[in-house]
Order: sequence, then structure tokens, then C-alpha cells
Amino acid sequence: MKIYSYKNSPIKVFGVVDFEKKGKIQRLPDELIEKIPRLSHLGRRCPGARLGFRTDSGTITLKITFETLTADRGMSIYSCQSAAVYAGDRQTSRFLGLVSPQNYEQKTFEGTIKKDPKLEDITIWLPRNEIISDIEISVNDGAQMLPPTPYKYEKPILYYGSSITEGGCCTSITNGYNAIISRHLDVDYYNFGFSGNARGDMNMAEYISGIDMSVFVYDYDHNAPTAEHLAQTHEPFFKVIREKNPSLPIVMMTRPSITYTDEHKKRRDIVRTTYENALKSGDKNVYFIDGETFFGDSDREICTLDRVHPNDLGFAKMAAVVEPVIRAILEK
Repeated sequence: MKIYSYKNSPIKVFGVVDFEKKGKIQRLPDELIEKIPRLSHLGRRCPGARLGFRTDSGTITLKITFETLTADRGMSIYSCQSAAVYAGDRQTSRFLGLVSPQNYEQKTFEGTIKKDPKLEDITIWLPRNEIISDIEISVNDGAQMLPPTPYKYEKPILYYGSSITEGGCCTSITNGYNAIISRHLDVDYYNFGFSGNARGDMNMAEYISGIDMSVFVYDYDHNAPTAEHLAQTHEPFFKVIREKNPSLPIVMMTRPSITYTDEHKKRRDIVRTTYENALKSGDKNVYFIDGETFFGDSDREICTLDRVHPNDLGFAKMAAVVEPVIRAILEK
């Protein structure tokens, strides 16, 4: 067997800002975590991170070591602590299986995935919930190992929002709405969903504004403590991003929900006001998506795990609403 570190060519890490410079599978830099200390754990785990390469090996063995390992009351080991392995062209890729720990004590674990011994792209979607210390990939002796095929749209979309953005509570990290869109459109992306802690911090806005991205999508309605907090932060957050990125397409969304209450509608109006004010100022690169439309007219009641977090059906319906907007932006 030939063993490769995730840090070494030809393996490429997607979905991690500045990985090439810092060599860490970590969403936020330490200096930003110091400014927003409540993100000391969430900022170091990395939902949406992927490893990519091409190989004709008939087996792929993946060994992962976690720094952390904690049960999530809303999601299983399959959802949170497992790597999902896909093969083939991303838009039509085949799901080969999961590599998972056996329990919540096993911080180092490995598994072997079998595939046809033909040269093709492999995409490994890394675990959502844990801080990752190390990853090793083993392939058969004599197998080719080549860089992955570039994404059709290499410049990433950046999504900022709540635990829903982060992927809660689908059964696999690949079933979040942004992951579905990534596969369908063959576009790279960064997942800046911070469970319970996306509150429109200006330090976060400043950091995001400096990231090279193709589209910015933001929805932190759920994590804003009050409607007043949302009103105080939503438009200023937008303006920080827009000031440094005058032509960047920016998509503003409101929360998905089975039933839109008066409070939900109040928050929606706040987000819509940011959008309408931008239009009035002459901004032609803003888009608004009403979260009440995400679950459609049928089966709304079975689209969430707990009336808040979408399940796989809910995320698929979200993707079906958001994807056409993203597609139209990227194809301009």
C-alpha cells in the first residue's frame, strides 16, 4: 500500500480558506477566534471540507484522527463523525460508502472502500462535527494518484449562517442544501454555518469580506437573539461585505420554517429591507429568497427533524429553491 497525507500533493483540500498557506483543516484563523471566543470550537471544525484526487486503485483506505469527539443529540455518528466517499464526475458521482468510528471513544479510526480499478475522481467529504488532527489515505501499490479534476466553478461560494447552513440535521454531510448545490453545479464552496452562533458579528463580516468568492449567501435569522438584534446587524453586515466587494453577487435568505409566525415575518421584513435598500441605492447584484417558500406546498410537516432543522427531504427542497438562483448567477 502507498500512504499519502492529506497535506501532500496530489491530494487537494477543498472548502478550507487558506489551507495552502496554513495547512490546517480549520474554518477560521486563530486571530479571528480570539476576537470571537465563542467560536473556539465551531471555528476549528470544518463542515463542507473535502479531499479530492484521481486514482485507479481498487481500494482506498482512509484513516482519520480526531482531536475532539462528542455526541450530538440531534445527529448520529453517520451524520457528524463520518467521512463520505464519492467516485466519478461530481455531478453524477457514485456514493461508495462511509468511514466511521465505532463509538464515541474511538478518536482514531479507519475503513477501506472498494471501487472499480479505473482512473476516476474521488471526493471525500470530511466529518462535520469534530476538529480533525490527521488524515492518511492508502491506495494499492502501483496505483496512479493524480490531482483532482478542477471544479467547473473553481471560485467558491461562501455560505454564512446557522446550524442549518452547517448541515443540521441531515443524515450525511453530503445532504445539506449547499452540498447538494455543490454537486449539482460542480462548484466549490465554503461552509460558514456556526450552530447557534452566527449573530452577524462585524469581525466576521470583515473577515468574510476579504475572502475571494464567487457568490456570498447569508442567512443568520435563526441565530439572531432578537428581531432587534437582526435589524441592528443585518444591513451593516451587508455593507461591510459590499464595500470591499462592489460587484459580488450577494444572496439574502430568511429562515426555513414549516409555519411562518408573526415573529418570523417580522424578521423576514428586516432582511427584505436590507435587500430593498440595496436596490434603491442602485445595487444590481443582490438577491432575496423567502424562506417560507423552501418547503413548498406539500409534505411541509415532514421536512424537519424538530420543527427547526431540516431533514434530508427539507434540505432537498431548500436546494431546489436556492439552486436556480445560484445557477443563474454563475452562468451570467
